[in-house]
Amino acid sequence: MSDQAHTETGEVTGTKDKDYNLLWFTEACLSNALRLETYIADAERDGDTELAEFFRKAQQESRKGAEQAKALLAQRLTGG
Repeated sequence: MSDQAHTETGEVTGTKDKDYNLLWFTEACLSNALRLETYIADAERDGDTELAEFFRKAQQESRKGAEQAKALLAQRLTGG
């Protein structure tokens, strides 16, 4: 990773790091929820209900994180 990636404060991208971080977190949570759908299906296919339930709980937490981040992002975009 370049030094610039560690010091970027919005001058290059036009986006402050904290805003980018919030966008990234939202996307990461949503992406994780989608990926976990595959993991759940794999566990169910192999008859491992314990693992499927573990992944369902993790998926629920990812969805929760995404919803919280989206709400915070909306609040910040509307100046609230």
